[in-house]
Formats: sequence, C-alpha cells, structure tokens
Amino acid sequence: VPLVEESGGGSVQAGGSLRLSCEVSGSSEYTYIRYCLGWFRQTPGKERETVATIDTFDKTVYADSVKGRATIYKDIAKNTLYLEMNNLKPEDTAMYYCARGQWGYCSETFPHWGQGTQVTVSS
Repeated sequence: VPLVEESGGGSVQAGGSLRLSCEVSGSSEYTYIRYCLGWFRQTPGKERETVATIDTFDKTVYADSVKGRATIYKDIAKNTLYLEMNNLKPEDTAMYYCARGQWGYCSETFPHWGQGTQVTVSS
C-alpha cells in the first residue's frame, strides 16, 4: 500500500484550473496527514521544483512561479492533501509528485514519495 498516492492530473488549456489530490496513508498510531507534506514537479532534463509545502501547523510555502495561482491544503478527515492551481500556463506542464516529510516544520527531507501524476497545459 503506497504511503502517498496522487491523482487528478490531466490535460488542460492555458488559463484553466486543476486540482490535484494526494491520499496520505496513515495508521492507527500515526496521522501522517498532519505531517509536513509537499507538492513537487519535474520535467525531463530539469531539476525538481518544490511547488508548495504545508507543515503540521498549516504554514504554507509556495514557489515564486506559482505564488498567487496555487493553493495547498489538507482535508484531515479524508487523509488527503490537495493542490489547486488556477490560470495554468504551459510552463506548468510537468509530472507532479506528492511527498511526505517529518512531523512539525518542513525540512528539505521528504522520505516518502508518490508515483506522480502528469499535468499538461496546452497554449
């Protein structure tokens, strides 16, 4: 059973919107949805980019490239992390990954990754 699993990718036209979902598997002992979680993206030949993160205290951080167009949030009851993006641009085209980090504040370490979901924005 994957620890994090993304869904919601697809093809959209520039200017459109999309919501990505990430189911965060938990256990009876740990509520992983409350850990630091993040959305990342990568295109072939480029370095992975941190799109947005949200920590245990719901502090959010966004990449400059998506600031004002993206919202990261959690639904604790559904153990699901979301990323909503508006006014999509062709340069948003990438494989988007969800990842889980540690309890508390986010660090640069994210040990648990999903398989990714592709987002393609056409002009």
